Amino acid sequence: MTVVVDASAILAVLNDESGQDVVIERLDEAAISVVNLAEVIAALIAKGKTEGQARMAMRALGCAVVEADEELGIDTGILRKLTQPAGLSLGDRFCLALARRLGVAVLTADQSWSRVADACGVQVRQIR
Repeated sequence: MTVVVDASAILAVLNDESGQDVVIERLDEAAISVVNLAEVIAALIAKGKTEGQARMAMRALGCAVVEADEELGIDTGILRKLTQPAGLSLGDRFCLALARRLGVAVLTADQSWSRVADACGVQVRQIR
């Protein structure tokens, strides 16, 4: 894995949004946390996709899905204080924690992440 993708980056691809090209060219080397996978599935279901369609859409992208474990949970919790000024969610922090664990950059459409990237020790790449 050379990059971690946030739910917003995956949704850019699945919803044909700007920035999708940046994500598409990195999908074969991308990882996503199981928490961010859940966010993507929830967003697809909310937009009217069936369970089967949502599962197929995610699987077709080919990202490696990384399970949440104790250490990732701890690191995610530690990041709360650092990310609170930018209003990042639990899912956002899981994504950052995974990128930090793997020592790779994260792709996101969320502009507020750039404000806390240095404090979190993660390189954030905006897709748009």
